[in-house]
Amino acid sequence: MFAFLVALLVLALPQAQAPAQPQAVVCSNVWHSRAPEFEEYLKAAKVDKITNIPIGVTRPRRAYLAPGGLVGSFAWKPIPPGVQNSYFESYKSEIAAYELDKLLGLNMVPVVVERRVENDLGAAVMWVEGVRSWESVQPLPKPATWGFQLARMKMFDDLISNSDRNKGNLIVDADWHIYLIDHSRAFVTETKLPQELQNIDRKLWDRMLALDEAGLKTAMGAWLDTRQIQALIRRRDAMKKKIDALVAKNGQTVFF
Repeated sequence: MFAFLVALLVLALPQAQAPAQPQAVVCSNVWHSRAPEFEEYLKAAKVDKITNIPIGVTRPRRAYLAPGGLVGSFAWKPIPPGVQNSYFESYKSEIAAYELDKLLGLNMVPVVVERRVENDLGAAVMWVEGVRSWESVQPLPKPATWGFQLARMKMFDDLISNSDRNKGNLIVDADWHIYLIDHSRAFVTETKLPQELQNIDRKLWDRMLALDEAGLKTAMGAWLDTRQIQALIRRRDAMKKKIDALVAKNGQTVFF
């Protein structure tokens, strides 16, 4: 009888639940540490078809590549350098943003290369898969790295004079990495800083401070002329004045 009562008691107790398996998150940055491989693929892969993209003032198109390769498609932006709709725009600025991202170790700009499609020369911007729009993630709780990424984005936009940063050119993957796209209006020759800085990534800032005209010409001279490179240096110097003032006011807490 005692054994029977013990058995009934055990059955009455709540049964232990198997621990829930953590939901897998996917980082869309598949090109990290393999950038040269992805660059070469984007330059040479055969385009199967091209379709219009119904958004974007620069009217980009989407070029689809053969299935099963490193990249499924790319945004095609054959924008000749010049003033359009009161803005200076150039496909070369798209490539320059990617090359500067590599130089700074930012890792937020998807792969961009120069290539010819349908007899037009332009920028092929890798189409990042598995991402969400900026608007769709705004109601969601953010990870601790969110503010750090936003600070890095603002520093980058000030350096390249990107006044066109908006919700349409920010995308977010499942692992909460922010990617920066659409830089055709960047790298103008003015020194105005479009972003207001509150926090600074110290390592990124050290890399920006190390930039010089000779090094930038070596890395980006194919995409930017001398005036654009010199303007970038002047903006970096203007950033230094603002960051120095920020540190004088708030101390070392401004640095991540």
